[in-house]
Amino acid sequence: MNTTMDVRRRLPAVDALMADPSLQDTLKRHSRSLVRRSVRETLDDARRRLQNQALDADSLPIEFGDLVQRCVSRLDTLTQPNSRAVFNLTGTVIHTNLGRSPLPEPAIEAMAEAARHPIALEYDLESGGRGDRDTLVESLLCELTGAEAATVVNNNAGAVVLALGALGAGREAVISRGELIEIGGAFRMPDIMQAAGCSLHEVGATNRTHARDFEGALNDETGLIVKAHTSNYAITGFTKSVPEHELAEIAHRHGVPFLVDLGSGALTDLAALGLPYEALPRDTIAAGADVVTFSGDKLLGGPQAGIIVGKREMIERIKRHPLKRALRLDKLMLAALEATLRVYRDSDTPARDIPALAMLTRPEVDIAALGERLLPSVRTLLDDVDVTLQDCMSQLGSGSLPVDRLPSRALVWRPQAQERQARERALRCLEMAFRCLPKPVIGRLRDGALHLDLRCLMGKPRSGNSWTSSNYSSRTTSQAGLGRRHDCRYGRTCRPWQDRVDPLSDRRRHGSSQGGKGAWADHRGGVCLSRGRVGH
Repeated sequence: MNTTMDVRRRLPAVDALMADPSLQDTLKRHSRSLVRRSVRETLDDARRRLQNQALDADSLPIEFGDLVQRCVSRLDTLTQPNSRAVFNLTGTVIHTNLGRSPLPEPAIEAMAEAARHPIALEYDLESGGRGDRDTLVESLLCELTGAEAATVVNNNAGAVVLALGALGAGREAVISRGELIEIGGAFRMPDIMQAAGCSLHEVGATNRTHARDFEGALNDETGLIVKAHTSNYAITGFTKSVPEHELAEIAHRHGVPFLVDLGSGALTDLAALGLPYEALPRDTIAAGADVVTFSGDKLLGGPQAGIIVGKREMIERIKRHPLKRALRLDKLMLAALEATLRVYRDSDTPARDIPALAMLTRPEVDIAALGERLLPSVRTLLDDVDVTLQDCMSQLGSGSLPVDRLPSRALVWRPQAQERQARERALRCLEMAFRCLPKPVIGRLRDGALHLDLRCLMGKPRSGNSWTSSNYSSRTTSQAGLGRRHDCRYGRTCRPWQDRVDPLSDRRRHGSSQGGKGAWADHRGGVCLSRGRVGH
């Protein structure tokens, strides 16, 4: 313990570290209280680790510069936002875990304007009285879908719960057994109906449901007929379902509403763009549906929203439900949704102006050309990793058209170690290195390789922030530390497989090409995580 105490006493004081030029420089960007916090936490962490080590006082020189660098790294961690932009190279275009559809530029500008200034959200500029926030988007939605009225909530699951609760609470909701869908997070249609106060009445079989099944199920307890679009799975083979116009006739003949949950909800004919057909709200309204619900952030390509369109009487009932206020959209999402809907109404080329559609309709030849340009610059970056350009199939994602795939190209990174365990370790290191970049690159692991699908790699490169730029590509792979020396933050050369452990942390000390002591940097599992600074 005395030895440990001797080593701990060699740690510098807080003010001594604060006076270092590197930390003084951080005060230009961060508050003094935040910098001091990073210094205190770094020293506290060092003391705790030393207390648990049996050390010879002469075996571990406490280098002042190392502590300074730890303080800077901790400050970087403290100030790094949790919500970070990433490159989506997973092959799933509308990726729920990565925020689904990117917004069109007019929507981004509208959100910024609404965030900076007060807006007429629930204020009628003509009368000077209280207004209805739905009026910001209702006329556009009616024009684009052919509906009589519309309202919006925070997501499509909320839209379904609200519609079911307003139209069928305390009564039966009749639905085909083959449409008892489950969406992400294990939210199931039967549970949603129960939460809305409806009693589930399923009819037909999993693969075949007939009109007579619905006719026989309707009774005095029936509240509505429900049809759910099976957007995240497909039943093939010996199948049958009842068309929407027939269900509408049955519902209206028995005096009950007909609700259709479209799920993804496209506002343009995808088949005309060379994509698989997806049901349109306009067609469903024309078929006789009383209420149609769909998402705003999937195939529509806008912000997260649950859109409800249909007959005015039904929409008014839905808007009077107490849950409507709890589920309503805020001004930022309404501004973004309005701007997105205006793009659909006003643009001659929505497939170009809506980023989600632009990625989905991107020509295969363009993706292949991008891959050919990138391949020479990335295949020589790592000695022990083979990089090839291969055909692949992208998917739409977020429960949209689950069976259909889009031809694409992927850069495939495959470690070449002889032993299987070494290849698996190298693959995990490589995948983590991509995720730890200043702007993380997210791919997918398959068949012993890391696949980076290039379909969603679009847009003009920004200085130092584009994976397609040569500097960024070099940083991407050099950070993996796999079999190749690379310059690290102190200008020395790393030998990542010949490092020794730092007892004060989980870091390793780099070997130096000059034969010196090297410098501390994050090395976990052989991966250099130096955050792209000084040489990376």
